[in-house]
Amino acid sequence: MGKVTVNIKLTNWDDVRRLADGTSANPGRAHTAEALVDTGATGFYLKQSLIDQLGLAKVGEKRGLTMSNRWETRAFYSPVELEIQGRTALVQPVALPDELPNIVGQVPLELMDWVIDMQGRKLIGNPAHGGEQMWEESGLLRG
Repeated sequence: MGKVTVNIKLTNWDDVRRLADGTSANPGRAHTAEALVDTGATGFYLKQSLIDQLGLAKVGEKRGLTMSNRWETRAFYSPVELEIQGRTALVQPVALPDELPNIVGQVPLELMDWVIDMQGRKLIGNPAHGGEQMWEESGLLRG
């Protein structure tokens, strides 16, 4: 099996919010980068240097099992708008050392309704939804 990498665009959501409510005239700080797609990871992980470039605020810490199969505490930051191939999701990044790649895990993939085509080594729209982005809601939400 080969690895799957994608180009990602990130925008500081606090900047977008301040622009929308009129407290700032500056557009959101944005950057593009490459990320490894890893369905064995749950969340969204960014290199610390990229977090710093985006000006994200540290909002807490999470303790979890890491890629090295040991428990570690990692900082998590204010949300970013994550864009992959034209689809977006609001996600909260967890910091990684700069030696590691940026990682898109299973939850952001599901939010944007992407699945991995391992033969093509790329993301494709979920075939169960005709390749179109769809949000599934619980049957409990039906009236």
